[in-house]
Amino acid sequence: MEVINALGRRKAAIARVFVSEGKGQITINKRDLAVYFPSPILQYVVKQPLNKLGVAEKYDIKVNLDGGGYKGQAEALRLAIARALVKIDPECKKSLKVEGFITRDPREVERKKPGRPKARKRFQFSKR
Repeated sequence: MEVINALGRRKAAIARVFVSEGKGQITINKRDLAVYFPSPILQYVVKQPLNKLGVAEKYDIKVNLDGGGYKGQAEALRLAIARALVKIDPECKKSLKVEGFITRDPREVERKKPGRPKARKRFQFSKR
């Protein structure tokens, strides 16, 4: 099997994934998954599509992660892994789609407007 690549985005995070046959090693920016994401919750989020299909020990995954915070990065990586698995086996798309792993979450931070402290918040109104 050759190397399959896929891209996942979430908020400001971008994950480029390279999947090849292997023993289940996940390397993110030349670091191990447990080192890059110390939180077991984020590790679980990343491995969700692999665990759903039962192929966690079958593929080695190399990842380039850039931008965003750790939660956005973990969800971008989950999307990228799911897309790569669909490229490898199109039959698994339906089960991943039902879990919501294929859907790109389009929510982005709204820009700050001039004359306001944040995007929608207003300064306190003073009558006199």
